[in-house]
Amino acid sequence: MGENNKRRLSDNGHQRSKKHQSSSSPSSARTPTRSTSISHPRFNNPSPEPSRSKTPHFVSYLDFPNLPFKIKLLCEIIANASSIDLEIVLEETGVQVSREDVEDVLKLSYKFPGSSMKFFRWSGRKLNDQHSPYAWNLIVDILGKNLHFEPMWDAMKSMKNEGLISLATFASVFSSYIVANRVKDAIMSFEVMDRYGCPRDVVALNSLLSAICRDGNTKDADEFLQIAKGKIRPDPDSYAIVLEGWESEGNIVCARQTFVEMIEQIGWDPTNTPAYNSFLCVLLKDPNGLHEALMSFKRLKDKMCYPGFKFFKLALDECAKNRDVKAGKYLWNEIVESINFQPDTHMYNSMIVLCCHQNDADAARRVLDEMISYGTFPNLETYNLLFRYLLKEKKLREASSIFDEMIKNEFVPSHANCKAAVRIYIENEDPNGAIKVWKCMVKIYESDLEEIANFLIVGLQDQKRLPEAVKYANEMIDRGIILKHSTLSKLKQSLFVVRKEFMYDELMMKLKFTER
Repeated sequence: MGENNKRRLSDNGHQRSKKHQSSSSPSSARTPTRSTSISHPRFNNPSPEPSRSKTPHFVSYLDFPNLPFKIKLLCEIIANASSIDLEIVLEETGVQVSREDVEDVLKLSYKFPGSSMKFFRWSGRKLNDQHSPYAWNLIVDILGKNLHFEPMWDAMKSMKNEGLISLATFASVFSSYIVANRVKDAIMSFEVMDRYGCPRDVVALNSLLSAICRDGNTKDADEFLQIAKGKIRPDPDSYAIVLEGWESEGNIVCARQTFVEMIEQIGWDPTNTPAYNSFLCVLLKDPNGLHEALMSFKRLKDKMCYPGFKFFKLALDECAKNRDVKAGKYLWNEIVESINFQPDTHMYNSMIVLCCHQNDADAARRVLDEMISYGTFPNLETYNLLFRYLLKEKKLREASSIFDEMIKNEFVPSHANCKAAVRIYIENEDPNGAIKVWKCMVKIYESDLEEIANFLIVGLQDQKRLPEAVKYANEMIDRGIILKHSTLSKLKQSLFVVRKEFMYDELMMKLKFTER
């Protein structure tokens, strides 16, 4: 069971290569004629031409300074030559192009749909009209992402005649319409797939649902799923995609409804990890969602179904945030003992926080030691949160041990932790600890040192460590750290008492010299 569950918890999400083909980035014109096989009034009418609400970011050849000379030259021509002269300029270069060259140039020419289309035609003549299917898909995507839908469908017709249309082609069309806020047209494109020789099956349905949900329109995806399932039986991925959409949008109510429907339609499936993961994760977004998520997790476990890594990570975060030690220990036991899964550093950090909330420093230290023994290494957050807790509880010996280990492993305490440590060590009559932290602090930080520097000098004086007080006062002046009048006054009094007035005079001379 352990190995299987490790595989479940890998958190790979949907293996979308088969569910939908993602396009690279996609509106005025003709829309496909609607099929009547899957229809509903809500989706029957073509979308009006929208104002463009999103400005896509297209990758440019300028983003890649080390392109091969030929690819860069062709991209520059597409970007800079006038549309009228483009083919003449291309011809004058004398370059020969391969199918791969065409693909590489098109991928970097999304900003210039008209010129890209002319380049595509010109290069087609050079290749005896033997463009690769990928190049055809790229030109469809370029046109769609630039909202040139009529030329896009013209290209699709040419592809149909060549037998080149695939699900990847329609995935690009779906994406182009969705990012243009034309969900209805994306759905109508799905309805005419079979006319273009592409099966309108559950894999295609999932590709459409994914495109809609990815753009934050899960309600539309769910509504169409309710219509489409009369003709196409949804599979686990169909529901997983919609649940992931509800998770992204934080819609707990709809996620519950979709989950219930999924169980009714396809039952419990141990391989449907993405769906379970999204469902439990969205439950956590409710202010009191941890309890419901854990109850649902127990129900899943009874069916031998498990969520992915993301849920356990977020759930432990919630336990730490809510100081729910009992729930945290339950989850930890499930992760480590029942499921036999190796937690990552973030999850170990959450458990250390829970141990700290329970005022159990020994348990927190054991978690730190355990993570190292299992090959999961502490990070900056691990050390800082444990160091902060030990300081707060005034467990100074343990804090010093963590500090030493932290420095040895080349991690630096936070500025706030350094300030707190110097103060707490001084207040608890451990000047050596304060000095050690101060020496580390001034190596790392160059600002916001004045307050704690003055506190250290006064503290060293009060604890009969006058030589160190003078030494560090000198160093502070050298570093440009301002010593308060009250600090210098106390230092003066202490030095005069032990007849070391000359030390104070030297200090003042250095101070006056540095102020010039």
